[in-house]
Amino acid sequence: MTERLPPTANGGPAPSGSGCTRAEPDADVIVVGAGPAGSATAFYLAQAGLSVLLLEKTAFPREKVCGDGLTPRAVKCLVKMGVPIREEDGWIRNRGLRIIGGGVRIEVPWPDLTGYPGFGLVRTRLGFDEALARTAERAGAKLIERAAVTGPVLDERTGRIVGVTVRHTPPASAAAAAGAPGQTAESDAGRDASAARPPDQTYRARLVVAADGNSSRLSVAMGLRRRDDRPMGVAIRTYYTSPRHDDDYLEAWLELWDHDRLLPGYGWIFGVGDGTSNVGIGLLNTSDAFQNTDYRGMLNSWLAGMPADWGFTEENRTQPVRGAALPMGFNRTPHYTRGMLLVGDAGGMVNPFNGEGVAYAMEAGEIAAEVIAAALARRSAESAERVLREYPAILRGAYGGYYTLGRVFVRAIGHPELMK
Repeated sequence: MTERLPPTANGGPAPSGSGCTRAEPDADVIVVGAGPAGSATAFYLAQAGLSVLLLEKTAFPREKVCGDGLTPRAVKCLVKMGVPIREEDGWIRNRGLRIIGGGVRIEVPWPDLTGYPGFGLVRTRLGFDEALARTAERAGAKLIERAAVTGPVLDERTGRIVGVTVRHTPPASAAAAAGAPGQTAESDAGRDASAARPPDQTYRARLVVAADGNSSRLSVAMGLRRRDDRPMGVAIRTYYTSPRHDDDYLEAWLELWDHDRLLPGYGWIFGVGDGTSNVGIGLLNTSDAFQNTDYRGMLNSWLAGMPADWGFTEENRTQPVRGAALPMGFNRTPHYTRGMLLVGDAGGMVNPFNGEGVAYAMEAGEIAAEVIAAALARRSAESAERVLREYPAILRGAYGGYYTLGRVFVRAIGHPELMK
């Protein structure tokens, strides 16, 4: 874990105030978080010939709350990265989207377009995220797992981020086995955990990418907090053994009833192909009911109305009911500041219209990598900084208008009268 990477790959100067005169960088770029956003960013940076350190706080395989369904937009991103998507690699194809609501049932096949594949995919995040991270590794990024970033390293003169501090956490079995003589592993983990904890390690880079999810502690430490004027959603999901596990359509239910209340959100049923279905609900904070809803109870109430032979009952549940926030519509800005770029959930890049985040995270990772590669190829620090400052504008050009319309949409459906 302490192996140093080669210094700057392209030989260009570091941006002003980078701190590289005080210590050689461990990489051109540090990417914090190996989810879809971070792994895509690391992949494209490595493809551009830059040295990349990809830090993941947990170890693969690891879980993530998600519907597991990928649209053709996300499939295009996978194909572009060269990720194997064969059935034997753990993927199941789907033909389109089935929409149910207001007494209407519509099946919409994915369109056959030249720019996008005519199919979607389903794969659990337990395997999906690791597949992307390993693809970034094969491209040349150095992945370090169990590397929890504890804070930024700032240049004292400029306040620019020049690296991060990291706490390496050993596997649980190794930590238990490391108990001092005469102590049980349990007592060591309890009384002396702080004494046994290894010191933080510092990694330095010319630029840092925050891809550390909705909470994005690195962004918060850099003074970037979530915007209250942007929508936020919450997703609740679990898995059930079900004969619908091989359904070749992603199914979306546009009505969520809590007794006599119609709530702003939707439900989904995605066949995973392994004998189980991913079943969940997503709700928006644009309704007064958002803070006063028993989400788990609501999930159970919704499923109670499903046909019994679908198997969505407690005895068929195979995983815990888990929830996660959905940061939408650029709810953390600016997307570039003082040597740090935001991608994915860290920058609130979930689509307000349908809750899709994976495709936009991967696309933003590619955009960020292109901007970084262009900046680090410049010969002057001032020129490099001008390129980096264009990153937020590029994102706004790609998604800004669509997300703005999406924010209007989610505010509108927060009114039960309109939902009906």
